[in-house]
Amino acid sequence: MRQVLTSFLALHWAIVFALLALICIDGNRGVAAALGVLGTTIEGTRFVDLDNFVVVAPLATALLVVAVLFFWAFVEALLNDATSPGADSVARIAFICASGMLSLIVIGGAAQGINGLFMAVAVQLTALLASYVAMLAERRSVVAAAASGESEIHAVAHDMAKAAAHNSLLSLISGRTVSKTGSNHRGGH
Repeated sequence: MRQVLTSFLALHWAIVFALLALICIDGNRGVAAALGVLGTTIEGTRFVDLDNFVVVAPLATALLVVAVLFFWAFVEALLNDATSPGADSVARIAFICASGMLSLIVIGGAAQGINGLFMAVAVQLTALLASYVAMLAERRSVVAAAASGESEIHAVAHDMAKAAAHNSLLSLISGRTVSKTGSNHRGGH
């Protein structure tokens, strides 16, 4: 069974973080515009130059790495089954990196005194958490559906084995033997 929601959410977050990385490296907009996309407005000149290469390069690289991780999770969701071992390990790593990245943005923004950044990042972290929970729920429902189908097969096989054992016991008690073709014969004739 395909993981539609997992694929969609992984692709969504890959696009979001890739766009944030592209906005950061754009010469016209830079980090201030990327923070604006998150929901923060930067006013005043008391801040360190947010378009400085020392600030832009690591931030854009980290955002791009997170985008690649989410794209990898998207590809994993398309190619692999949810019941395969380690199916959600890439997604888990992507969500951990994204949360860490957003936390670093909050720490850096707090050091710079950027107002409103905490609430904007808190909203993004909440959305990430909701996405992760939705992906886990979908994976667990797929695994549960596969397990119930597998348990039905085991139940049918168990019932067939019990019926065969019961028929064999009845034939032994009655003194009849069952031939390979399934016809009953009286013993000794």
